[in-house]
Amino acid sequence: MTHPVYLVDDDEAVRDALTLLLSTVGLDVAPFADPQAFLARLDGLAPGCLILDIRMPLISGLKLQEKLIERNIDWPTVVISGHGDIEACRQAFRNGAVDFLSKPIDEQDLIDAIQKGNEILERRLLAEAEKAEARSLLQSLTPREGQVLDRIAEGFTSKQIAEGLGLSPRTIESHRAAIGAKLGTTSQAELTRLWLEGRDSP
Repeated sequence: MTHPVYLVDDDEAVRDALTLLLSTVGLDVAPFADPQAFLARLDGLAPGCLILDIRMPLISGLKLQEKLIERNIDWPTVVISGHGDIEACRQAFRNGAVDFLSKPIDEQDLIDAIQKGNEILERRLLAEAEKAEARSLLQSLTPREGQVLDRIAEGFTSKQIAEGLGLSPRTIESHRAAIGAKLGTTSQAELTRLWLEGRDSP
């Protein structure tokens, strides 16, 4: 799946050239003249791959990366620079960049970097969707079923769970059956996976 590409570069000539290049290979490119314009529209943008110039007035590409991190946005980023140095490169990667390219940009290198970013983003979105599904499934459990599942995921046997909750083993087996029906599995490994995914922060 191809996601949008957001190009943030204050150099109009570079912006126009890269927008044209990426559009010709079928990518949906949204260019921005500065980070402020991008941030102003951020809340309405679909997840995508970012191309950021490292040196821009007021807010640099590195600073924009940091602002996105503060907002828990981890979209794959390709950092480009006409004045790249080793420390800037290191910082870009520490901030989560998937690649660091020097101007003039090699067209194939940029396309390859965006493809890599798209693959990373697809994996992240899939993982988020799986976690959301797990949270939804867990919310379907009653409080008591939730207590039983907690103990199943922690490795306790039905007998141990019954003793711990002051219930009969038959009642625990009944709860296990209900949990399995709601979550779509009776496998302890799969129940534990769903429990872990559903308990993670959104």
